[in-house]
Amino acid sequence: MSAVLRVLAWALAVSLIALPVVAVVNGWIGADRWPLRTLRINDDLQRVDAQRVRETVLPYARRGFFAVRLADAQAAVSRLAWVEHAEVRKRWPDVIEVHVVEHRPFARWGKDRLLSEQGRLFPSADIEVPRALPQLHGPDSRVAEVVAMYNESRAMFAHSGRRVRTLTLDPRGSWRLALSGGIDVVVGSQEARLRLARFARLLPQLLAQRAQPMQRADLRYTNGFAIDWAPVRDGAVGAPAAVAVASSAGVGLQRLLPVSHATAALPLPKFVPGVES
Repeated sequence: MSAVLRVLAWALAVSLIALPVVAVVNGWIGADRWPLRTLRINDDLQRVDAQRVRETVLPYARRGFFAVRLADAQAAVSRLAWVEHAEVRKRWPDVIEVHVVEHRPFARWGKDRLLSEQGRLFPSADIEVPRALPQLHGPDSRVAEVVAMYNESRAMFAHSGRRVRTLTLDPRGSWRLALSGGIDVVVGSQEARLRLARFARLLPQLLAQRAQPMQRADLRYTNGFAIDWAPVRDGAVGAPAAVAVASSAGVGLQRLLPVSHATAALPLPKFVPGVES
């Protein structure tokens, strides 16, 4: 009997010691005795609202120094708009620190998301999207490929003063882009970089030979491309629409050939170009 009493006594003693600890850790008691009085947030935020961060962390901080659930608070801050990553720490005796790393937007992606400079997609809801961002479209699994093509095409057209405003990679692997000035460029899926580089090199010459704005260029031909020009306005008499034909080696502009409709590329002598999808 005495052995049983000793076991019960030890259990009671352990409970008397453990229960207060458990109560403090779970915030049942002690929040007033060990409160978190100071909240520190990094001061280099440009897009994340510091007040929103404060309001998000406050419910967790009220539990006191020992009971605050840092992982839960960190997850809540990470869900705020523009937050790429957040760290929440506590420092004795009464400080809770929040460090927020913001998304740096690189481009708009699809209809309702943004792409960060780190290559991460995040929702654009409740976000004021910078107007200068390019618009990119493509499968999520090919983000890196779309970004690489955008960077390359941007460099190609830089010398002509044209910006790549939109770049699209469709499910069939076909590329299309829109340049500043309203030029729609259909690139296709075959030899996309080669054809785009050839067109970018010849673009200044093409624009210099016509008064009307260029509207569309179709590069899906083996050794040439079809061009649509804006119609002549105000009764002015202009030259008929033209199709530019380049050599298969991409040496330079061969000629501007007048045609009735610029809807198909004219072949070079003894060659009939094929068109891809």
